[in-house]
Amino acid sequence: MANEKRLTDGDAVIETKRLSKRYGRCLALNDVTLSVKKGQLIGLVGKNGAGKTTLIRLLTGVAHPTSGTISLFGSQNGKELEASLSRVAAMVEQPALYENMTTTQNLMTECILNGVKDPIKSGYIEDKLNFVGLPESFTDKRHVKDYSLGMRQRVGIAMAMIGDPELMILDEPTNGLDPEGIRQIRELLLKLNKQGITIIVSSHILSELSKFASTYVFIDKGCLVEEISAADLEKKVGKIIIVKTSDNEKAQKVLLEAKFDSEIVKDTLNVHNIKEPAEVINVLNDNGVSLLGLREEENSLEDYFVDVIGGNKR
Repeated sequence: MANEKRLTDGDAVIETKRLSKRYGRCLALNDVTLSVKKGQLIGLVGKNGAGKTTLIRLLTGVAHPTSGTISLFGSQNGKELEASLSRVAAMVEQPALYENMTTTQNLMTECILNGVKDPIKSGYIEDKLNFVGLPESFTDKRHVKDYSLGMRQRVGIAMAMIGDPELMILDEPTNGLDPEGIRQIRELLLKLNKQGITIIVSSHILSELSKFASTYVFIDKGCLVEEISAADLEKKVGKIIIVKTSDNEKAQKVLLEAKFDSEIVKDTLNVHNIKEPAEVINVLNDNGVSLLGLREEENSLEDYFVDVIGGNKR
């Protein structure tokens, strides 16, 4: 469209302000304010029923908010916002496939709906199938209902690519897949992101998200409880040294001055991303801080998530 607002890296693809959705007495999404920048690969993290799918439905226009606002590609109101949805592709829960059609028939139907001209002759459909690792499906006469789950997911991603969207939103794309299928989907998402497509992936498989997400959004009971970059999260997980000292405030100050990532949690001091406890001990001793206790813990992404939704952020 002539009046589309073109974005560069760092511009906001999505902005929500105080977004809420109520179904009767159930408040499914509560006051969510979020900004997604062009080029990000977001991991949307939450338990089942946390509000992830509701947020996705609002962002893709499937549902409408009870209150609050949504901006897509800088458009917020009326026809402009509706037109912006043409730049968004989504796969919510399961791929929306035509079960009794072949893969090529599925993609051809999607091309017609998106106004793609001559998708067979131009090689457009073949390109999409090659991208998702299914070149043989172009001439495969089987219906997609006879495909494995992993193949169906990749066909679903190929379908989502029709129209060349700038934003893709995928709800649990690896759900039910075996390790090889999960790896294939992960590699596909990284390839898409390298092409400049902004991606939001909802998943409860935190260890898998940690292999590709650039930013995490934690959601619980309909509320956005934390947004954190992968780099910052990496500092929070892994090995943690938990120390108790004669003066925790002074200890934190000297550790921060020595470039250690530390924070006071209740009556202890947590020091992150440490290989050897001796490094911490030496700094404290050199600055006259007495060490009263020390222990090591391994903090996984799952541990961090449990702490966050429990209101005990590290």
